[in-house]
Amino acid sequence: MGVVNITPDSFSDGGAFLAPEAAVAHALALLDEGADLLDLGAESTRPGSRAGSAAGSTQAPAVSADEEQARLLPVLEGIRGERPHAVVSVDTYKAATARAALKAGAEIVNDVSGFLWDAEMASACAKARCGVILMHTRGRPEEWRAQPPLEADELLAMVRAGLARSLQTASAAGIPPEAIVLDPGYGFGKRFEENYALLARQEELLSLGRPLLAGVSRKSFLGRTLAPLRTGSDGAGADAPVDAREVASLAALVAAILHGASIVRVHAVRPAAEAARIADAVLAGGTTPGSHGL
Repeated sequence: MGVVNITPDSFSDGGAFLAPEAAVAHALALLDEGADLLDLGAESTRPGSRAGSAAGSTQAPAVSADEEQARLLPVLEGIRGERPHAVVSVDTYKAATARAALKAGAEIVNDVSGFLWDAEMASACAKARCGVILMHTRGRPEEWRAQPPLEADELLAMVRAGLARSLQTASAAGIPPEAIVLDPGYGFGKRFEENYALLARQEELLSLGRPLLAGVSRKSFLGRTLAPLRTGSDGAGADAPVDAREVASLAALVAAILHGASIVRVHAVRPAAEAARIADAVLAGGTTPGSHGL
């Protein structure tokens, strides 16, 4: 899954693809590099942002539904015009934006809140009969830096329970299980080291009965882990910046696949596709001959 951030402030490449022409060109390049599907987002959910705050805060979200759609829809329409068979997901927690994007040709809604931040989202997806990605998020971005630490068992139990709750909401709205993929939500309310505990035990979440998507690309927990290796003008011990996390992203991607992820959400598609191919070969090498009918 190739990421297209149509935002001025996303942590990875905010502003680079805010112009519709640039975003469409980037999306087409990701498809050419081997992306199987695209994920378009027009509001940043980086730590400290006001994403989702309208659902439980006195503050309005930083990006209104109208502004989100003004950024998103021209890009979606441009992609569909150039590549009508491209599979496109829209990264939004707002039902109004989801409806508009699905009408314009998107086929999947990627809700980082897992149907928690907009009470109309589940019914909107059910009515559209679209694919759904339900992510686990611990609190809202403005709260993440103040979250207390969790032990590994507590973390896994929390993520499993949250995803199970999202599945129940989807079922109650009439969304069939086969339309749903689950995302553990790396970096979304998890402290730096907690992401590794979650990644190491990610496969346990397959007990929920749905495929898993992992979004580890360029996340800040990778930059923190690389800090002891960094020297130079930035100073020894500084977290690796976003543009120095690509190799670490590939390592985490391979770990995610080996621990049960069926979809990986990435910024740089070509190296990710190569790494995923090796991870798949490792998994195939570990299966018994009988499982392939040999």
